[in-house]
Amino acid sequence: MTEHTKPRPSNSILSRGSYPEHLRITSILRKETVGGVLLLVATVVALILANSPAADSYFSLRNLEVGYEPWHLKLSLGAWAADGLLAIFFFLAGLELKREFVAGDLRTPSRAIVPVAAAVGGVIVPALIFVAIAASAGPEVLTGWAIPTATDIAFAVAVLAVVGTHLPSALRIFLLTLAVVDDLLAIAIIAFFYSGDIHAAPLLLALLPLALYAFLAHKYSGFFGRKSSAAWLFLLPIGLLVWALVHASGVHATVAGVLLGFAVPVMAATVKGQPKPDDAGHDGLAATLEHRIRPLSAGVAVPIFAFFSAGVAIGGWDGFVTAVSDPLAVGIVVALVVGKPVGILLATWGVTKATRAELDPDLSWTDVLGVAMLAGVGFTVSLLISELAFGSGSVLDDHGKIAILIGSLLAALLATVVLRARNRHYRRLELKEKIDADHDGTPDAFER
Repeated sequence: MTEHTKPRPSNSILSRGSYPEHLRITSILRKETVGGVLLLVATVVALILANSPAADSYFSLRNLEVGYEPWHLKLSLGAWAADGLLAIFFFLAGLELKREFVAGDLRTPSRAIVPVAAAVGGVIVPALIFVAIAASAGPEVLTGWAIPTATDIAFAVAVLAVVGTHLPSALRIFLLTLAVVDDLLAIAIIAFFYSGDIHAAPLLLALLPLALYAFLAHKYSGFFGRKSSAAWLFLLPIGLLVWALVHASGVHATVAGVLLGFAVPVMAATVKGQPKPDDAGHDGLAATLEHRIRPLSAGVAVPIFAFFSAGVAIGGWDGFVTAVSDPLAVGIVVALVVGKPVGILLATWGVTKATRAELDPDLSWTDVLGVAMLAGVGFTVSLLISELAFGSGSVLDDHGKIAILIGSLLAALLATVVLRARNRHYRRLELKEKIDADHDGTPDAFER
């Protein structure tokens, strides 16, 4: 039977969501898939340039400083990509997380607990594995403990789109919501563990434009929903001011993106539990901004960051061997490939035991394993944390980035093996049901 025919117990986990949520998630996945392809292209180009005769030009471009020094905004292009462009990525992460918990299927605690617990398990276990392996290398290396805790939405979704065309929609939603919560945990880690010396004055000043931003967003949400271009006119300058003040405070500027995303109002829910447009009769400011900004994030911001961040001078075969034999690199690879799926599976299984729930009958634990392995594709945020932990261009940063690339590739390949097998299984089930329907429901039609 397919996911449309099996009866479900009331306490099942990872069950199908509502149809509107399915349509929304499908649209997001389609855009992120394109972004994943662009991200891969940017990474390959960066690696080629960094290990070619054009390497000096590439690194000179990355280190070129532009901006206004009196405002502490004279940064290298690489820093602008990490601090500025990734703020767009994290704005969407904050916006998406709020929409999920306020207007999406995850507003129900019984549905939210699974991806939240899975994300927490997928952060704690990789961090512990990394520390256990890299502890012998010294305290400087241990500052990178958070590198293998992140999941790259674009890369993971791109892989799932290629190999999982017939997988149940619940798995796709699980991966996306898991990755979104994972991003929130990552930005919290960055804010608390990887920010520089905190300057209270600009941080407190940032609260003023942030409050104004939230007030305008809520006050005029209906107006902006009908005339979306007006949202940019009023909110963008205020958002840029918040970003600049947070950057000046020493807190990593991507935190500003999450805060601004949280400040945007989202759709309310009806008494029947289904999302509805806001009081003005349209999809609201959150949907408007998400629709306009996601292509900018997936198609421009994240690929440019990858272009400047993934370019690592490997130094030939000897340099590669030196890098991968570093306890830092070994810890990252093992944490991504083993720690991520183990943490996610343990947390998901623990929820079923704690709540006496059952896995949805349309799914198997092998499906969850495949998605959990795919969550080991940690790229964008992992690269960012590596730079924050070790300093861009340092030896440890280079070794860490090489390990991130290797670990993400291995996780994607292993997940592909599992998910392709499951995809064939669900394709056969769909074909059998279709043939049975064509033969008036004869049970052995598929065999004939």
